[in-house]
Amino acid sequence: MVKIKNIELGEFPLLLAPMEDVSDPPFRAVCKANGADLMYTEFISSEGLIRDAAKSIQKLDIFEYERPIGIQLFGSDIETMRNCGEIATKAGPDLIDINYGCPVKQVACRGAGAALLQDIPKMVLMTKAVVESTHLPVTVKTRLGWDDTTKNIEDVAERLQDIGIEALTIHGRTRVQMYKGDADWRLIAKVRENPRIRIPIFGNGDIDSPEKALEYKNRYGVDGIMIGRASIGYPWIFNEIKHFMETGEHLAPPTIQDRIDVCKKHLDFSIRWKGNHVGIVEMRRHYSNYFKGISHFKEFRMRLVTSMDYEEILGILNEVSIFYGEEELLVKTKKAK
Repeated sequence: MVKIKNIELGEFPLLLAPMEDVSDPPFRAVCKANGADLMYTEFISSEGLIRDAAKSIQKLDIFEYERPIGIQLFGSDIETMRNCGEIATKAGPDLIDINYGCPVKQVACRGAGAALLQDIPKMVLMTKAVVESTHLPVTVKTRLGWDDTTKNIEDVAERLQDIGIEALTIHGRTRVQMYKGDADWRLIAKVRENPRIRIPIFGNGDIDSPEKALEYKNRYGVDGIMIGRASIGYPWIFNEIKHFMETGEHLAPPTIQDRIDVCKKHLDFSIRWKGNHVGIVEMRRHYSNYFKGISHFKEFRMRLVTSMDYEEILGILNEVSIFYGEEELLVKTKKAK
């Protein structure tokens, strides 16, 4: 049983990665329903929380069905992060996570996210401050290092464990790599094999199929896997991985109707949480992902991303159901002949 302090996550948990502008409550709802064991909020700016910025405050929203769930924070100032640890604790999550892995310029150039990989003593002090600010478990997500000459994750893991973190997620790239090239899990495995390490080590990077998840579990010995980009528009990946690990067999892929049903649930939650206008507008980024690889979908997508009327959108999705249902029936008829 994998545990983060007293939080039980099962034998081999699958974690939903915190993704900016993606892993909000509506998206988390469909991922939880499809097998995610532990989820995180979008990463939240410590400066935004201190300023009471509306966008940052809204990201603190969590719901009972999501548990266990962590609030992820990022920042460059130690005392600000300490204060935000206290603020996040009051929002009632199960744990607090610190982001030392975000590679994007707007974050790293401000001394936050992956920038802390260039200043490990400051990373340690900041982590210690957050640990001291809360009674909740504190976890960290980071990368192998800043670049190929500073892959210091083995030392980082020991130092962060020593000041009190309860789990560590490692993305198998450096900051310089961004998301390019293949993730290298060999150093993640070395951290896991270190006899000094007693906390769970989760691997992250490039897991996009049940076969790869099982292969990496067996090859690198991690305690669980965090999945990010592969879950966008495809929340079924969590249950597909679990089923494959248990049985060695694949679940049937989602049908068009499955995709439509989940898309509708996502849309409904988006509107309930954000209001009609914002909920519909922000849902637009998801339509292409839900129907990725489906032939002749461009016309439907264009209509979905230009409509501002909820009932009209439902009508378009119903047209999608009818169109592809008839297309599927036609294919079956041709095969029968």
